[in-house]
Amino acid sequence: MVDKSLLTEEKPAFVQPPVARKETNISILHGDRREDDYYWLRDKGNPEVVEYLEAENAYTNVVMKSTDKLQDVLYQEMLARVQQTDLTVPYRENGYIYYLRTEEAKQYPIHCRKKDVPESRDLPEQILLNLNEMAENGKYIALGAFKVSDDGTMLAYTTDNTGFREYTLHVRDLRTGETLPDRVEKVSSVAWAADNRTLLYTVEDSAKRSYRLYRHTLAATSPDTFLYEEKDERFRIHVERSRSRAFLFLTSSSYTASEVRFLPSGYPSGEWKLIAPRETEHEYFADHHGELFFIRTNSAGRNYRLVTAPVVDPRREKWQEVIPHRSSVMLTGVETFAQHLILTEREDALPHIRVIALRGSTLGESHRIDFSEPAYSVSSSQNHQFDSTKFRFGYQSLATPLSLFDYDMNTRERALLKQTPVLGGYEWSQYHSERINVPAADGTRIPVSLVYKKNLRRNGPAPLLLYGYGSYGFSIGASFSSSRISLLDRGFIYALAHIRGGGEMGKAWHDGGRMLNKKHTFTDFIVVAEFLIAHNYTSSSKLVIEGGSAGGLLMGAVANARPDLCKAIVSHVPFVDVLNTMSDASLPLTVAEYEEWGNPSIKTEYTYMKTYCPYTNLEKKGYPAMLVKTSLNDSQVMYWEPAKYVAKLRTLKTDSNILLLKINMSAGHGGFSGRYDHLREIAFDYAFLLWQLRLVTGDGN
Repeated sequence: MVDKSLLTEEKPAFVQPPVARKETNISILHGDRREDDYYWLRDKGNPEVVEYLEAENAYTNVVMKSTDKLQDVLYQEMLARVQQTDLTVPYRENGYIYYLRTEEAKQYPIHCRKKDVPESRDLPEQILLNLNEMAENGKYIALGAFKVSDDGTMLAYTTDNTGFREYTLHVRDLRTGETLPDRVEKVSSVAWAADNRTLLYTVEDSAKRSYRLYRHTLAATSPDTFLYEEKDERFRIHVERSRSRAFLFLTSSSYTASEVRFLPSGYPSGEWKLIAPRETEHEYFADHHGELFFIRTNSAGRNYRLVTAPVVDPRREKWQEVIPHRSSVMLTGVETFAQHLILTEREDALPHIRVIALRGSTLGESHRIDFSEPAYSVSSSQNHQFDSTKFRFGYQSLATPLSLFDYDMNTRERALLKQTPVLGGYEWSQYHSERINVPAADGTRIPVSLVYKKNLRRNGPAPLLLYGYGSYGFSIGASFSSSRISLLDRGFIYALAHIRGGGEMGKAWHDGGRMLNKKHTFTDFIVVAEFLIAHNYTSSSKLVIEGGSAGGLLMGAVANARPDLCKAIVSHVPFVDVLNTMSDASLPLTVAEYEEWGNPSIKTEYTYMKTYCPYTNLEKKGYPAMLVKTSLNDSQVMYWEPAKYVAKLRTLKTDSNILLLKINMSAGHGGFSGRYDHLREIAFDYAFLLWQLRLVTGDGN
């Protein structure tokens, strides 16, 4: 039942959506002529563009005005579950204990430390960075790198104040609190050398590709030293320090190949050496231990194997296999400790942690850390000490809040350090999480993770929010959200479709949903939705689907293919103008992503992309209700993609369903950076879908 005091009329009769003018731009490729009436919206400096975006925001605000009370109810619920003044679990590094703390009513964390001594609890803290004070006008700040020199005296950090993910490097003297004049723009990665005065950093080009490496010496009067340039536009570079702190690594990688250079961290002006030159379809990544490099490589299979190479001569012919390739297990990462190796693996769509004892350079006993829930996420946490026998990891599930553990790699005992508080009496045992497998048309099993309140399924089809991504080989983990409780407690099921194109089932899973296999991503998602409907989890009138970025492409493709599948769509920063964007090599990400989506200059790849590009394939028919969200400063998916998409869809849709475009005018790809602002965004989204499903009672429950 809908309470009229919370939701008034669906769409006031006097409100009309904005109408973007048409100005046809013509593109011809492979003899194929494409007309784009909204190409002009790309001109961010054009006042008419800003005026149109503001008109869309004004329309959205008026239409959503009837949900203002509901939004506030949801926001207050979510906020009431958060321990606003809180402290993270401290971690040790080079004689100090580091931690973050938050204060009630403040948007951002405060980075602090104390000396790592027995009486540290009684020592005054040293504030390293207070992001609340650093946020320009309080609107946006994102912290990138946070690197402290070995002697603990200098902090190198990077910040972004627009959301464009363009970071500026700063250096702070932690002895005085002074921010030094050393400053570099467009920095993408940073690492200290062992001398405490030399910084290695990489910078981006105009297309936001990390492509050059420099060496900077504190207080030097001479220009920074240029060391390396990556000329292949498919590749990006990244500099980092090994956990052993003995080496610096410069990794140059594309989506299908990589190569690694190394330099002893005590000799920052020395010569960088190559482990093995790049080869087509060969990816490898290195870490250091004693006289060996441990190298994760896909040279013998797509799911990677582990080899070692001598530091003195790491050429390919010197590699020795220590863990072979396994067709059913993806080796996703390797971390070296003085006496152990940690392997992160994926098997049957679940993440695993394997601990291996090291006896010098010889691998000893191996075991996995056990986890009991049917769907969960687990990942390495702050593990900065090479000599430690403790491994810190974070565990969570759709029902279990993020829990931080220290795991003794010798005794196999785990100690719970902290579980993120969920205030208001949350009890995980009241919720049921499960993993099911849905058969695709070709027989492939698509894993699906679900959570809902116990006994819910006895009541017939329930409202269900189905989330999907399925790109870049990224795995979407079954993670906890205290905000999501506002849906679960209203009778929702929340489901994650682990579709092809992601990495949940290894590299073959990624390969099965990229390039000329991309449409598997969309058909997998549709099959999952159909299965959930057919098996009485939900119905098409109670189903909402959601995705962001490449997941927004998924939303657009599904809406075109099966507009009858669901009641509503929430699409965040959606990559919906695939064909035009991938045809413009000057845009950020485009060239590098030829290996994910294809290169339109190749006719077969152009033709295939055209068959699924959401913007290209919009047509005159009915569509579900949609909330499309973007940000003016997005550097990953330019704001004009969703803006063009909505403008064109308005001229074609034959239904009376709501179509809203909401533009954040002061943020980027991830939306607001402040924690309270972020909760407001979620409350807005939830209000939209509750409104569309007519699932609101008088008190907002």
